[in-house]
Amino acid sequence: MDLNGARTAMSGRFSDVLAAAKNGEEWAWEAIYREFSGPVTGYLVSRGAADAEGLTGEVLLNVARGIHGFDGDSKKFRSWIFVITHRCLIDDRRMRARRPISAELSEAYGGDVEDEAIDRLARDDLERLFEGLTVRQRDVLSLRIIGGLSLRDTAEVLDMQVGAVKVMQHRAIATLRDRLMREDVTL
Repeated sequence: MDLNGARTAMSGRFSDVLAAAKNGEEWAWEAIYREFSGPVTGYLVSRGAADAEGLTGEVLLNVARGIHGFDGDSKKFRSWIFVITHRCLIDDRRMRARRPISAELSEAYGGDVEDEAIDRLARDDLERLFEGLTVRQRDVLSLRIIGGLSLRDTAEVLDMQVGAVKVMQHRAIATLRDRLMREDVTL
């Protein structure tokens, strides 16, 4: 997929998928899930969501609730999904700040230790990579690279001007490049 999000697996048949999803067709919802669950989860992980997979489910539930009101092409749909994603992330952070979940409660449910370790490593790598970037720079890079949004769509999600997104992206990339050069990392 390119940075502008123009190429997607369902872009050629988007109108059919949208119409079928609005009619409750299971195959259409499976196509939407396959197309967007990975990028949405990736964005949420990159932004430090405590439960990225749970929030992805919430995002897709909100998409299902609001799909009848959606009107637009595949690029607008992608942008719309990331608006929902960003808002769910903000709401989740606010809720957790008001009512933190105790470690005992979260540990009581357990899970697959190997999956949790891999998730933690991926999250640690992202956090390390994003050290030194501002919150807005992290948002911009996550939406542009992981979410595959255009400059205009990123600006819409973050309620910013396109020029501000360009500047934010340029500064973030320059910061990353300088840091990688100081650490003598080759890609």
